[in-house]
Parts: sequence; C-alpha cells; structure tokens
Amino acid sequence: MTKAASQTKSPILPADKAAALALTPVSRETEVRLDRYVALLLEWQAKTNLVAPSTLPNLWTRHIADSLQLLAIAPSARVWADFGSGGGFPGVVLACALAETPGAIIHLVERNAKKAAFLREALRVTNSPGQVHLADIGDSVDRITGPVDCVTARAVAPLHQLIGFAEPLVRRGAKALLLKGQDVEAELTEATKYWNIKPHLHSSRTGGQGWIVELDRIERRNPSATANGASV
Repeated sequence: MTKAASQTKSPILPADKAAALALTPVSRETEVRLDRYVALLLEWQAKTNLVAPSTLPNLWTRHIADSLQLLAIAPSARVWADFGSGGGFPGVVLACALAETPGAIIHLVERNAKKAAFLREALRVTNSPGQVHLADIGDSVDRITGPVDCVTARAVAPLHQLIGFAEPLVRRGAKALLLKGQDVEAELTEATKYWNIKPHLHSSRTGGQGWIVELDRIERRNPSATANGASV
C-alpha cells in the first residue's frame, strides 16, 4: 500500500464523533467497539450501499448517537429485536453498547443477503452479542425464541406496518421503540386506522425532527384491515 493510499482521508467530519458521544456517552470499551464497526462500515460502503453517502460526514451523530439514545429509554432491556437492520442501525450499535452486559443479545433481522453478511462480520469484529436472521420481517417472529425486552426498527417501513410486525412480540411482553422522522404525526394518524395504541413520543436527541415512538401495548382495531395494512 502506498503512503498516499494509507493516508486516505475519512469522509467523517472529525468533530462529529465528539459531538455524538457528548449526546450519548459510552464507556471506553464501547467506544473501541464502535470505532471498529465504523471502520468496517466504511470499508464495505465502497461495494455495498449501507447508508446514504450524503450522511457519511455526520455518521456518528446521524446514525450512531441516534441509535444509542434508545438505551436511555429502556435502560434495563437486554434482549432486543431489530427489524430491517440494514447497515446495523440501531442493532449493531446496541450490540456494541451491551457487549459487557450479562444476558444481552440483539436479534438482527435483514432480508438482503449482502447486508446480512455485513451484519455478521460487524458482530464478529466488535465481539458483540447478536444473532443475524436472514429473513423478511414478517417471517422473523417465529425465529426469535425466548423473551424479548424491546423491538425496534429504523427507516424500514411505514409506522402502521411496523406496528403490525411488532405486535406479536409486544403481546409477549416487549416494548416497541420505533424511530421515525418529521412525518410521525401523519403516520400515527394512519396507524390508528388499524391499531388501538397509546404512543409515547420522544424527541430525538440528535435533532433533525426525528422521533421515537414508544409502545407498550398494541391491540388490533380491525383484524382484516390490519392484515392488509401490515403487509409489505
């Protein structure tokens, strides 16, 4: 490798990591794991589109801190199910943060084989607790055995569909923490056509008009409409 190649400039803004960790502080051990994850993501990004290229300069605040903030809402959660894990947000980030926590495991559900391969490698290089399920979200619930404390998803599907996917796990005792954007109110209005819910909204620490929809209970409003609404 030439000296020039070894000194290739990272697309991430230097101040972005510091800003992210100020918003969502982590241990030194977790920071090391996250550094390894970010390095791997940048390596794979060149051949597999894991995140929008425009978000790379602010990867730490836009994606990592956005994922880490879930831990403050469910601090006692150990077992997580992440639907549509993609590039690993929030699933791999949560796995990195919970690697020293006894009994922690993150179930990563991803239907794209290349992204699933990346997720497995990310768990390996960070030595973080997780299991990758190569499956459609709707087919994944039966694959996740045992209790689940939290189910989450980020930038995957409309809210009413995500609620349909999460409902079986919430019925078994899980909390749903679903990351949504500025159109959350419209999505909630649509979701109430299919579900009886009492959402608690958390404003994202990272700004950008992001929101986290917290649900502790989900009830079907119209079973036939729900089935149609939750399909993908």
